[in-house]
Amino acid sequence: MQGFSLRNLKYMKALAEAWASTSFVQQPAAQLPWFHNCVLLDKLKDHKQRVWYANQAVQHGWSRNVLVLQIETKLYRRQGKAVTNFDRTLPAPQSDLARQLLKDPYNFDFLTLSQDAHEKDLESGLIEHIRKFLLELGVGFAFVGSQYPLEVGGEDFKVDLLF
Repeated sequence: MQGFSLRNLKYMKALAEAWASTSFVQQPAAQLPWFHNCVLLDKLKDHKQRVWYANQAVQHGWSRNVLVLQIETKLYRRQGKAVTNFDRTLPAPQSDLARQLLKDPYNFDFLTLSQDAHEKDLESGLIEHIRKFLLELGVGFAFVGSQYPLEVGGEDFKVDLLF
């Protein structure tokens, strides 16, 4: 064969070394496009993390950009570590959502809050992003407010977010 660049040959060698101890055909890496594998090789040195991200990319159909973003935001470390029975007691979509609730820590970098920010600052920043998002969606979506007062059965309550 001919036509392979030096760079691709190095990637091929790295790929063979990274997946040497397992049956390659049955691994998620075999189900991923070439440049997804290159991202895994470039960005991750730990085999366990590489396997985890490859599995997630196949399972969720991540594009290469999404894979890069998930690696850079350290999704592997932020996944819930609590021992749960979600997989056994809930169907697949709900068990995945329940597991996502246990992420630690959450990544709110997009809010650009300082270390001494209070819960109210976090809430205000999130609400502002939600408001902008709903405005972008256009007609048919309504954000009524946050901490919206309601009276039910003679008792006063506040709804965190009312859409």
